[in-house]
Amino acid sequence: MNPDVESWLEGEGAKFLRKIGVKPGDRVLDFGCGSGHYSIPASRVVGEQGSVYALDKEAEALDGLIKEVEENNLLNIEIKETVGGLKIDLPDGAIDVVLAYDVLHYLEEREKLFTEFHRVLKEEGFLSVYPKHHKDDHPLSNLANLSLEEIIEEIEKFGFSLEEKFYERLIHDDNYNQGIILNFIIGISIKPQRTQRKR
Repeated sequence: MNPDVESWLEGEGAKFLRKIGVKPGDRVLDFGCGSGHYSIPASRVVGEQGSVYALDKEAEALDGLIKEVEENNLLNIEIKETVGGLKIDLPDGAIDVVLAYDVLHYLEEREKLFTEFHRVLKEEGFLSVYPKHHKDDHPLSNLANLSLEEIIEEIEKFGFSLEEKFYERLIHDDNYNQGIILNFIIGISIKPQRTQRKR
């Protein structure tokens, strides 16, 4: 295993997720989870009382995650393969945290996705976005012509309000990278006290 990925999965990833606000007992949706670089640390942070929904359309990547889940007995991860649609097979208000990391640049119809994120999140939950490949960060595909501020404005049109920005070292593909993480809450401008979030 790549040394960066190994150190991330062994502890750095969990430390990162705690810093952005993931807590024991949370229900986390990792949208576009790939091989599980965020799903696996999230499962360790949320613990037995929490759960992680790992969703992706790439069967090969999910095969790698399935192997990790089985080898490490990660019983709180539920893997969901999609056919690439933007409808999320979860009930309204079921999720505490949505992770959308390094995935938005693949999508042309992002408005449908943001509407779905809003639907599945609890009122006191949050959406955490790593918008890699925008205009100022290795531009690529559908984010190549958008600045970070334009991405924030786009997300806020769908009932979200930017709460926090983090500039952090995190895993991108199989290596460490410095990136900006955006945390959004649902439709209010005041910070909720996450330590008192209702379950």
